[in-house]
Amino acid sequence: MNKITNGLKDFSKHLSMSTISAGTIAAIFGCTGPALIIIGGAADGGLTHEQTISWLFAIYFFGGLLGIYLALKYRQPIAGAYSIPGAVLVASALPQFSLNEIAGAYLVAGVIVFIFGITRTIGKIMDWIPVPIVMGMIVGAMIRFGTGIITSIEQLPFIAGAAVLIYLFSARFIKVIPPILTSFFISVILVAVTNQFQFQNTESSFIIPQILIPSFNLDAIISVSLPLSLLVIGAENAQATGVLMAQGYKPPVNVMTILSGVGGMVTSFFGGHNANIAGPMTAICASDEAGKNKDGRYTAVVVNGILFSSFGLLASIVVPFVTALPSVLVGTIAGLAMISVLVNSLQTAFSDTKFQVGAFFALVIGMSGVSFFNISSPFWALVGGVIVSLIIEHNHFNFKSKNDKRSEMSEKTEQFASEFS
Repeated sequence: MNKITNGLKDFSKHLSMSTISAGTIAAIFGCTGPALIIIGGAADGGLTHEQTISWLFAIYFFGGLLGIYLALKYRQPIAGAYSIPGAVLVASALPQFSLNEIAGAYLVAGVIVFIFGITRTIGKIMDWIPVPIVMGMIVGAMIRFGTGIITSIEQLPFIAGAAVLIYLFSARFIKVIPPILTSFFISVILVAVTNQFQFQNTESSFIIPQILIPSFNLDAIISVSLPLSLLVIGAENAQATGVLMAQGYKPPVNVMTILSGVGGMVTSFFGGHNANIAGPMTAICASDEAGKNKDGRYTAVVVNGILFSSFGLLASIVVPFVTALPSVLVGTIAGLAMISVLVNSLQTAFSDTKFQVGAFFALVIGMSGVSFFNISSPFWALVGGVIVSLIIEHNHFNFKSKNDKRSEMSEKTEQFASEFS
């Protein structure tokens, strides 16, 4: 009981206007454009409205719970959601298989991710990959949010331009309210005044999520399970891990992978493709926009998780209202929220003389948006960056055998003992 009480006191102490605004912005970003990808993919795949709502429920409800658990457990801004590239992958496969077979593929993907986590494979890999290469991948994968600020101004000059100017002047002159929050609310008012809400003809009544019994098809497993599991591990988890490292955290990589696997297994029974660690939402909640005190940014994820889970529960009712926001405005606000993450990642990637060429290749591969074997660019950015560094920056790696490591540990132990003798 005392532990729970202390936890509540700690949470209330760190909850602030900054963390609430960052968590809200992350939720708005995740519940608008990405939700439209799910809805569009479900329509193309021939899913019914009820099946679409069940898919939304699974990934948002359990993704939100995942983030809340990790944030409260580790006091780090580790957000949960789902793989957006994974949704695109799944949408293309839906017409080829039955929904039960797709659910079986989701389940297998979750098992694969879970195995990678419990064997600690991912933690070992992330420990070995040079930090500058990880940071280069982060910038490459997320630079589209930064460039999106500028392209949004081209598409919708008045709304997007106003959002940017309000953000800049708020950061300069208003210290009480986070600039991202001021920018968002004033921009929404401008959208309402100019009548640019985009309401669609979508049913708005409560629908109970459907439970599916997965069936297994080898072609579906090869087409969906393998690339989806690699997307979860190599894109979402890797992005979130890199973001957290860039902000000075030490993320529990193996636990994040294990729970992403569990999330994939649970969502499969509702027709959802995977609930896992979220790269972009983690970036927003871990940024300076969530407050100067790093120890309290985890509360932004709790806010985000509550909104995500609520969106999942009430998806059939709230989808028409949330998706009415202009995508240009959402993109602008998301880009502004990620400025500090991009700046910090760039500094970490290129501040040292080591691994600069590998970091550069990771950056440009991530920016390219390439996709091989249905696996998106963040994964290939890490692979490409490491290969380049192994070829031309081999001397930057610190390769040691187990005997070397044991010898080094023994020397450190002896040194430690001598200091206190």
